[in-house]
Amino acid sequence: MTKLLIKNGTVIDARSNKAEKLDILIEDGKIARLSKNISLKKDSGIKIIQAKGKWIIPGIVDMHVHTREPGGEKSETIESASKAAAAGGITSILAMPNTKPAMDSPEIIKKLNIRAKKAIVNVFFSGAISAKREGTKLSAIKAMHKEGIRAISDDGCALMDKDLLNKALKLSKKLSIPLLEHCEDPHISADGVINRGKVSERLNISAIAREAEIFIVLRDILAAASTRSPLHIQHASCRESVELLRCAKKSGICVTAEVCPHHFTLTEEAAASLDTNFKMNPPLRTRKDLAAIKKGLKDGAIDVIASDHAPHLKSEKKKSFIKAPFGIIGLETMLPLTISELVLKKVISKKRMVELLCLNPAMLLGLKSKGSLMPGMDADICVIDPLKKISVPQKFISKSSNSPFIGRKLSGWPILTLVAGKIIYKR
Repeated sequence: MTKLLIKNGTVIDARSNKAEKLDILIEDGKIARLSKNISLKKDSGIKIIQAKGKWIIPGIVDMHVHTREPGGEKSETIESASKAAAAGGITSILAMPNTKPAMDSPEIIKKLNIRAKKAIVNVFFSGAISAKREGTKLSAIKAMHKEGIRAISDDGCALMDKDLLNKALKLSKKLSIPLLEHCEDPHISADGVINRGKVSERLNISAIAREAEIFIVLRDILAAASTRSPLHIQHASCRESVELLRCAKKSGICVTAEVCPHHFTLTEEAAASLDTNFKMNPPLRTRKDLAAIKKGLKDGAIDVIASDHAPHLKSEKKKSFIKAPFGIIGLETMLPLTISELVLKKVISKKRMVELLCLNPAMLLGLKSKGSLMPGMDADICVIDPLKKISVPQKFISKSSNSPFIGRKLSGWPILTLVAGKIIYKR
């Protein structure tokens, strides 16, 4: 029997509502015991890790990751994304289906499940809602579900056909997997590259109106209400979206939502430099939007923090702001950004952080043995140094380095990541 004992760390667990100094005993990849001053016989052959002054949280579950495989392996692979995730304290990732070809068939999911065995973290897949992500007919969702998909999404595109959306919502409810919706009306966003506002006017650059997101969020909430099906909103970025989510929840509509660290950390002013590492979709918004997102994270209007890790080649990001692709990497910086911008600034508590990063995404994806440190759960664990400040390096473990946070000093870096009780990353 393989045993590991983590001693004297501050255990933070949202499910058991704990935030106290405890020891964690791990046996055969599971949490065996959680208690103060666990002592074992000296000859027990157990490995002991001292974690005094450190925070111990469940392994993070990132439900929005672009692994780029198949089709974009030069910028990332399932294996390289898993290593980047481990460095970020993330032990489970959900790969998005906007690959080439799209993840829209059981054959593709089957192949990817085999490739995922090379990963050092748990890798799950989201199947495409529509065939080829073209939005005209449903993909082979039932067949993909048999191959183990944990969600459906046409991420990168909203499902514009409302009848198809209703069918997909009903089917996702029947299969008990979430439908993840990219909320953007392409007719409104058109060829915009930055938030429509003072910065876009000053730069005289094509812009994305906030209504592109808001109208689809409203439409989708109404669809969820009419079909009585769960709905998950991806990367919400506007204050109106947050308010719509808050009102929907108060009305009893089953809707959840995620936000990304860049949307509670940066504003449109950062994009004024026309550095393409500040080009993402949804675009960076205003200070009022940033404040609304923080409020939503605090009061429950928002349920999840996800990275929307979107790696791109340097050659692609070196293009002009107009021509460069949208997206930034985020697996390695999501946790320290959350701690630096939200926890240490007292926007949210440590337990709320664990709820947003670990427990809620695990529950949404049906990962019943993850997201908590209670006995019997998988020993997926992240050990954090909460105070030591480190500058975001230029070189990442990810194959890509398109980050707007390079050089920024952040606190709360993971120093140890475990999957099933095995150390997979050590800082």
